[in-house]
Amino acid sequence: MADVQTQNALIEAYALARHVRMSPQKARLVMDLIRGQKAQDALQTLKYTPKRAAKHIEKVLRSAIANAERKADDAGAPLDVDQLFVAQCFVNEGPRWKRLRPAPMGRAFRYQKRTAHLWVGVAEHHVAAAERVAANVAEAEAQKGVRGTARRVRKALTGKQAPPKKGKK
Repeated sequence: MADVQTQNALIEAYALARHVRMSPQKARLVMDLIRGQKAQDALQTLKYTPKRAAKHIEKVLRSAIANAERKADDAGAPLDVDQLFVAQCFVNEGPRWKRLRPAPMGRAFRYQKRTAHLWVGVAEHHVAAAERVAANVAEAEAQKGVRGTARRVRKALTGKQAPPKKGKK
């Protein structure tokens, strides 16, 4: 019963890319395209989006999907990758690189090169999670009778009771 309860929770995973050399404002435009989509649909959207940020976000999304698969394997739960969707995704501002550009009459103009932190989280759809839990419960019920089957068959064939177990008196 304990392992059925641990598999009750939705499988969620995330991936993070820090210090991506791109303006956060430009990356947010692409993140808004994939928020809430199924993972496979989001990958297709990113593949055909003609923005430079799409390549970086696609890489992070693939990493999040791989993390979800790894998390499911570690938990011993089956995971259907087609049931994953982009649960959360956002862009935070990273540190700015301050640079100087020569200006007329010996002066200097200061400009900033912005960086971004890309965060993508995927989760299993709640319907798929409920189906997975139902399948696990059904399998546990099916296995329940299998454990003593050999003993029962031996008992039926010999017509005797099984010998008493050795142990403490």
